[in-house]
Amino acid sequence: MTADNVGTVPPGPRRSVELDSDEALRLLGSVSLGRIVFTRQALPTVRPVNHVLDDGDIVIRTHEGAALTSRTRQAGAPGVVVAYEADTIDPHTHLGWSVVVTGYAHLVTDPEELAHYQGLLQPWVNETMDHAVRIRPDLITGVRLTTAEEPGSA
Repeated sequence: MTADNVGTVPPGPRRSVELDSDEALRLLGSVSLGRIVFTRQALPTVRPVNHVLDDGDIVIRTHEGAALTSRTRQAGAPGVVVAYEADTIDPHTHLGWSVVVTGYAHLVTDPEELAHYQGLLQPWVNETMDHAVRIRPDLITGVRLTTAEEPGSA
């Protein structure tokens, strides 16, 4: 690849294949970084975060001053509606997968649960992350971006 064609997608037919929810969650659990989407002052907000998949729930760590911590603390039942997206897409071929989970986010308040998640999930930023947020998926969607020739792409 030369400098002239860096970032170009190789020629050939492409297709987007829907994933079932089990495969989508399996793929989401295979990566540790994603993006959480929530509302802040009635506007959509997106934050990159690391996560762990625990018994079908997505758990992220957060800190006292974070907007998401404040939003989940203020929310009553059933919680704050959020979307969570993770993907692995090759920047040159544009092949890979993307998963979006929509559900309710709750602040983890049980001290034992919080300690459990603090042991499972190390923050990727140099900040004290003394809270955890659990997302219970209600809607799980995903796509695999593939060439038309790849097995399973029909």
